[in-house]
Amino acid sequence: MHQLDQILSELAGYYPSADLPLVRRAYQFAAQAHAGQTRKSGDPYVSHPLSVAHIITELKLDVASVCAGLLHDCVEDTSATVEQLSELFGKEVAFLVDGVTKLGKLPYSTREEQQAENFRKMLLAMARDIRVILVKLCDRLDNMRSLHHLPPEKQERIAAETMQIYAPLANRLGIQWVKVELEDLAFKYSYPGEYEQLAADVAKTRAERLEYIHHVEKLIQKEMAENGVPCEVMGRAKHLYSIYQKMKRTQRPFEEIHDAIGFRVITDTQMHCYQGLGVAHQTWTPIPGRFKDYIALPKPNLYQSLHTAVIGPRGERIEVQIRTSDMNLVAEHGIAAHWKYKEGTNNSPGVAINDEKKFAWLRQLMESQKELHDPTEFLESVKIDLFGDEVYVFTPGGDVKALPKGSCPIDFAYAVHSSIGDHCSGARVNGMIVPLRYQLRNGDTIEIITSPNQKPNKDWLKLVKTAKARTKIRYLLRQETRDKAVVLGTDLIEKALRKHSTSIGRADKQLQHAAKELKCVTVDELIIQVGYGKVTAQQVLEKALPELGKKAEEAEKKTESMLKTLLRKVTRRTSSSGIKVAGEEDILVRFAKCCSPLPGDPIVGFITRGRGVTVHRRDCDKGLDLDPERRIDVEWDGHGKTQHEVAIQVLCADKPGLLAHISQSFTDQGVNISQAHCRATDDGRAVNTFHASVKDLDQLKQVIRSLSRIKGVFSVDRVSADVA
Repeated sequence: MHQLDQILSELAGYYPSADLPLVRRAYQFAAQAHAGQTRKSGDPYVSHPLSVAHIITELKLDVASVCAGLLHDCVEDTSATVEQLSELFGKEVAFLVDGVTKLGKLPYSTREEQQAENFRKMLLAMARDIRVILVKLCDRLDNMRSLHHLPPEKQERIAAETMQIYAPLANRLGIQWVKVELEDLAFKYSYPGEYEQLAADVAKTRAERLEYIHHVEKLIQKEMAENGVPCEVMGRAKHLYSIYQKMKRTQRPFEEIHDAIGFRVITDTQMHCYQGLGVAHQTWTPIPGRFKDYIALPKPNLYQSLHTAVIGPRGERIEVQIRTSDMNLVAEHGIAAHWKYKEGTNNSPGVAINDEKKFAWLRQLMESQKELHDPTEFLESVKIDLFGDEVYVFTPGGDVKALPKGSCPIDFAYAVHSSIGDHCSGARVNGMIVPLRYQLRNGDTIEIITSPNQKPNKDWLKLVKTAKARTKIRYLLRQETRDKAVVLGTDLIEKALRKHSTSIGRADKQLQHAAKELKCVTVDELIIQVGYGKVTAQQVLEKALPELGKKAEEAEKKTESMLKTLLRKVTRRTSSSGIKVAGEEDILVRFAKCCSPLPGDPIVGFITRGRGVTVHRRDCDKGLDLDPERRIDVEWDGHGKTQHEVAIQVLCADKPGLLAHISQSFTDQGVNISQAHCRATDDGRAVNTFHASVKDLDQLKQVIRSLSRIKGVFSVDRVSADVA
C-alpha cells in the first residue's frame, strides 16, 4: 500500500481536486482481478500496474490516466471486461484501457501481423485521445525496467520492438526522459556486448567527467551573469545509446568522441535565450554548421530550444542548449506538459493547445494509412514516420514543412496536398530546377511543378521517404493495375461473346450466373479475375452459355493446335524448363525477370516473336500490359530440375556477425547466393538484398522461415528483380 499512497500523494500534489477514492477503487479492483498472478520476478502481478500508475504521475497526467494504468492489464489477463470497467469507473477510463489492451484473442498468421494490428488499434485510439499512447509508453517503460527476468530470446524481441516503435514514438511526442531511458534499456538487451563495453568505458572516466562538468557549469554561469542573462546551468553526459550512435556514425572509438558532454542553460525569456547564445559564441569558438534554432522553427513535437556546439575549456567540444523554463518543461515532458485540469470536474481534462497544427503529424499519420490493409505494410510505413532526423523546408508562401532526412520533392509535394503529389512533374529549389531525386536540405524553398498528364510510377517508390507519399503512390499503382485488369477482362469477355452474336450488356443474367459458379461475388469481380488471368474467358463462356461454350471449346482447341504448330516452327525444342505450353513440354520458354516466377506460383504465358513463350506470374503488372491476343495457357509440369533465381530482401539489425548467420542459413537450406547487396541505415539497421537460386516456391518459403527465425532479423521479403 505504500506505493499506492505515494501515487495518491503525487496526484493530489499537482491536481488538488483529483478524485482519489476512484483511484483507490481502481487499485482494489486490479488487486482482486490479478489475485494469485505473479510476474516472472516472483512479485505479485499487481506490482506492475502500480509501477505503471506511478510513472503516469511522473508525467503529471489526470485521474482517468492513473486509473487506466492500474487497470490496463485487467481485460487482457483476467476475466474483467471493458463493459464492466465502463460501469464501475466510467466510459473514459474504459476507453483508455481498451485502447491499450492488445488484440491477443484474435487469430493472426504471424507474430509480425499481430504486432502490427495491435499497433494500428492503439494508434486509432490515440488519434481520438492522446492519453492512450502515454499510458502505453509508461507500461512499456516498466516492462523494460524488469526485462532481465525474461529469457534472452524474449529480451531481444521486446527490446527490438521498443527501439523500432516505442522510443521513436516517445521522441515524436517530445517526452525526452522516457525516450532516453527506453533507448538505453533497449540498447542493453539488443547489443549486450557493446553496451557493457561502453558502460565500462564511461565509468572509467566518470570522476574526470564530473569534475569537468562542474568546472564548465561555473564558467557558463559566470559569463552569463556578467552579461545580464539570468539562468540556471546544468551539465550532463550524453546517454549511452546516443554515444554509441555517434561512434557508429563517425566510425570512431569512444576515446575519440569528444562532444559526449552537453550543457543546458535555462533562462526566463526568449530574448535572453538569443542573448545567451551570443555570450556562448563570444566566449568560445563556435563549430560551423552545428547551430540550430528550434525556437523560431519548433519541431513537430513542440520542442523549442537553441542548439550550438563550441570548442570549450581545455579544447573539449561541448554542446550547449539554451531555452526558457517553459520550453524546458515541454522538452522533458512533451505533449504531457500541455495537460490542463478543469477545477471542480474529475473527468474532463483536455490538451491546453487550441492550435491543431501542433498535432498535424498525428492526423497525417492516420490519414496516410487509410489505404493500407496489409498490417505489416502499415507498421513499416508508421516506422518511417517515427524514425530519423528531419529537415525543415519552406513553401513559396513561407510555410514550414518538416520532412524526414533524405526526402525528395515528391515527398514535399504530397506533404502539401495529395493531388499535387499525384501530378508532380518537376521542382524548383531556391529558384533552380532540380531533378525529382534531389534530397532536400534545411532552409530550402521548394516550388512544385505539376502537369495534368503526370502520374506516379514505380520508380518514385525508390525516391520517397515519407509514409504518406509511399502509401499514396502504392495505392494509385494498385488502382492502375486494377483498372488495366478491368479493361483487359472486359475486352476478352466481349470478344468471346461477340463470336456468338451477344455482348456483356445483353448477357447480364448469364454472366451473374457465371460469376456465382466461378465463386465471384459480382460480375465486376469476374471481369477483374479474367483481366488478371485467374479465370479464362472460355471458363466464363462455359458457365454463362453452356451450349455455345461447347462450340467455343472446340474452336479453342483448333486455335491451340495452330498455336502449337506455330510455336514449333519458330522456336527450338527444349525440355529443361519444367513448363508445359498448351499441354506441350517441348516449347522454348523464358522466365520474365520483372517477376521471377517459381514452380508453385500461378503463371501465364505470352508468345514472343522468335523467342518462344515468356512466362510471368499472374499478378505481374508488366504481364497485364502485354497483348491479350498473345496470351497462352502454361503450367508447371512438376518434372523440371532448373534452378530459378529470386531476390530476397532481409531487414535486420546492423550487428557484427549477423550477416554471417544469414549466409549460413542459406547454406543450411541448400541454397546458393549468386549476388548480395548490403547497406547500413542511419537507424542502426541494415538492408540486405540477396539473389539466390531455388528450385520452387516451397523451398523459397523454407528459406524465408529460416531467415525469419534468426535473432536480429526484423523482416524477410521476396522482392522483384527490378526493386532488388
